[in-house]
Amino acid sequence: MSIITLSAKAYNNFQLKFVDKLLKAMLRDLKVETQIHKFSHGWIQIAISGEDEKAALHYLAGEIGFGPKHLENLERFSTVKGYITSLSRKELYIDMGVFSSNIVNAVVSLKSLQAQLADGRKMSLEKIAELFGFVENLPFAVKILKVDLEKSYVEAVLSEKQLDLYRRWTKSLLDRLVVLGASFNRVEAALKRTSCNRDVVNIETLGLFENAVVCKLGTDAVGLIPKIGRRLWKADFSIFNPKKIVDFLGDYLIS
Repeated sequence: MSIITLSAKAYNNFQLKFVDKLLKAMLRDLKVETQIHKFSHGWIQIAISGEDEKAALHYLAGEIGFGPKHLENLERFSTVKGYITSLSRKELYIDMGVFSSNIVNAVVSLKSLQAQLADGRKMSLEKIAELFGFVENLPFAVKILKVDLEKSYVEAVLSEKQLDLYRRWTKSLLDRLVVLGASFNRVEAALKRTSCNRDVVNIETLGLFENAVVCKLGTDAVGLIPKIGRRLWKADFSIFNPKKIVDFLGDYLIS
């Protein structure tokens, strides 16, 4: 039997039941048994056993990914999926799923954010967060630069994958409403029931319970919140507005 931490967070016990059903559906053709093992700091740990255990692990690693859990498992220059946990005046903190002894967050400095997202301009972290929609629990992929086991310190920058996402989103010039804490099916149902699906191009999956609603040209993402918000109880929202980014930074990200 293997016990692994999925590279995904859940927000409540109802969502854990959803994950349990999802895993059984994903692995229905394999001879394995799965069950939720633990729910630690939002991260989902599962136990998996059976004749096809290795094949199941390989499949889940590709489809969802596994969290590092232990600080020793982090490698320099590797890309790790995490979630924004907090912002200070000078640093962005990313929860990577390292919690075997103490929770260790990756630290992304304001200087590196300015270099990667703002062409080196001296902008406040608050302004960068406003432009790019940084909020707690937003999925965020980072590249590990330094791991100090003695001090339990991890330094990171945005991964190329995360930068490519922002480049693509900005280049599209389409607003995106990022919904945190709701499955794809719930977001899709909320859009249909409020007829907001007519103003939407598609829904991009960012995680098991994180999705980006891509608005049609001319539709403001912020206008969708009061319409679908009441149907997505306990969900949080973030706005990505490419026009504001281009107006403020020019075509740096898309040139």
